[in-house]
Parts: sequence; structure tokens; C-alpha cells
Amino acid sequence: MSIDLGTPRLISDDEKAVLLAEPRGYCAGVDRAVITVEQALDLYGAPVYVRKEIVHNKHVVDDLRNRGAVFVNELDEVPTGATVVFSAHGVSPAVHADAVQRDLKTIDATCPLVTKVHLEAKRFAREGYSILLIGHAGHEEVEGTMGEAPEATTLVEGPGDVPGIEVPDPSKVVWLSQTTLSVDETMDTVAALRVKFPELLDPPSDDICYATQNRQQAVKEIGAASDLVIVVGSGNSSNSVRLVEVALEAGAKASYRVDDASEIDEAWLEGVRSVSVTSGASVPEKLVEGVVDFLKGHGFPDAKAHKSAEESLIFALPKELRKDLKAAAARG
Repeated sequence: MSIDLGTPRLISDDEKAVLLAEPRGYCAGVDRAVITVEQALDLYGAPVYVRKEIVHNKHVVDDLRNRGAVFVNELDEVPTGATVVFSAHGVSPAVHADAVQRDLKTIDATCPLVTKVHLEAKRFAREGYSILLIGHAGHEEVEGTMGEAPEATTLVEGPGDVPGIEVPDPSKVVWLSQTTLSVDETMDTVAALRVKFPELLDPPSDDICYATQNRQQAVKEIGAASDLVIVVGSGNSSNSVRLVEVALEAGAKASYRVDDASEIDEAWLEGVRSVSVTSGASVPEKLVEGVVDFLKGHGFPDAKAHKSAEESLIFALPKELRKDLKAAAARG
């Protein structure tokens, strides 16, 4: 794959072009989670159990499975005394308690930005607030956050849920959110909540993570100039699905999500001169390279990178794993 790293001019109407969004792909939380499973396998040997998918990308999960990771839905599938990694999306206190009861060695790869939302939920519940959690029902992250304060938390999936919400004290209400939502859609929901609850409190800081926001902003900047936006990411990846929506809202004529280049329909390219490519926060770069190479094979030029933000954040590995890695190094 060849990429021109210069600043792209606006796409010309009389020539084909491919724009590559930057930033894209792995965020700090995903990188940490994947490395956690890889290093756990190297240190402890296979099998290492992982509750749920470590991140929402089928290629990543398949690669780790081939190396010896065993993905389970619940802890009752894990043998007593085995090592289990909690996914980047986080778990509820009940899951932690279940792991202790089953005498499991746990490594918590929850993204620190998700942990921040968990801590906010516990704090506001302790202070007597009703928590309105904006998110998608059934998503692992939402289940984990709601588990921190189930009696105080109400799930809000969108503005349509607002009329039916009742709280004990309308003057003590706070909203929190899943970290991977559409920024614009979330704020539409917040606006509807504020109409019903004028004293609604905002979270102390943004709950939607920096990587989600940066990837959405990049797509907004290139979407309007694109005949087609291809988003690389799995169907269960909330942030990848949102990128398709954001591209269309930004003015792209068409946008599709693919797990990899093999899912691209050549019919999508008919009459198309400008293509933009991005990827969700749990997507390895090799999958994006495959899409760019596919486009080159169908008459499109080298991709030009469009950078909208710099990312340099790195998270430390989970403390449980760091401790064991240090002990192994000391033993030589």
C-alpha cells in the first residue's frame, strides 16, 4: 500500500482520488487490551480465557483464538483456578465477585476511559443522583456500567425514551454515556433530557472517548467530498457502525461498513471518483491496507492521508499482568 502523507487538496471532479482518514484504527484502550491477551499467552501459556470478545473485531478475536485464547460468554465456562481476562468494555461488580467465588486469576483489561464512567456512576449513586445512561441495550459496556449502580441507573437509548423516564427527584439527575456513541446523536438525546429535566447535571468530563470523537471528526471533514466512504470494522463494533452514520450525515453519497476488503461489492465503485477510507477503533491497520490495495487494483490512485488530529495516548498494561511480568523478568 502506498500513501501520500501530504495535505490533500479538495477532491477534483475530473480525477479519481482516495482519502485516508487520520486518525483511524486502534485506540489506546484497544491496543492495551490486545497486548494484554498476547502477553498473557506468552507468560502463562495457552489456554488463557477471555470473557466476551476482548475487542469488537472478528479478525482480532480469530487471531488471538488461533494463538490459544479461549473466548467465553460467562465465567461458568472457565475452569476453577484458570486465568481469565476481562474485555476492554468492562464488567459489573457482580462479575468480579463471581470470579473471586470461582477462584479465578483475573486480569482486568477494561479501558481506563470506561473505568472512568464506572467511577462516575458509583460516585453519583452514592450522592443520591438518578443516573440516565445514554447507550445501547445489550452492549457489554452498558451492562458493566449499569451494574455499578443498578437501582439508580436508567438506560436511555435515544430521545424517544425521554417521555417515559421518571425519577424520584428531578433536581438530582445526571447523564452519563457509553464511550463509543455518535457525539451528535448523544447531544440530541441530552437536549431532549434537559427539556424534561432542566437541572440535569453533565458528567465531569466527556464520557465519549477521545478516539471515538477524533474518528468521527475525521469522517465529517472528508465525508462531504466523497462519493463513497468505506468504514473498516465489524458489525458488533458500535464506533464503526456510527462512522457510517456520521459519513452519510456529513454528505457522503454512500457509505458502507466492511470487515475487510473481501466484503467490498464492486458495484459500489460504479461511477465513483472519490473514495474515503477509515476504520473503527478496534481495527488492525493491515485490514485498511487491504482495502486501499483493493481500490488500487480497481483503477484508483495512491491514497492521500487527511489528518484531523494527533493521538499519542498510551495506557499501561493491567497491574495484575505487570506484576507477573516483573516477577518473571526477575526470575530470568
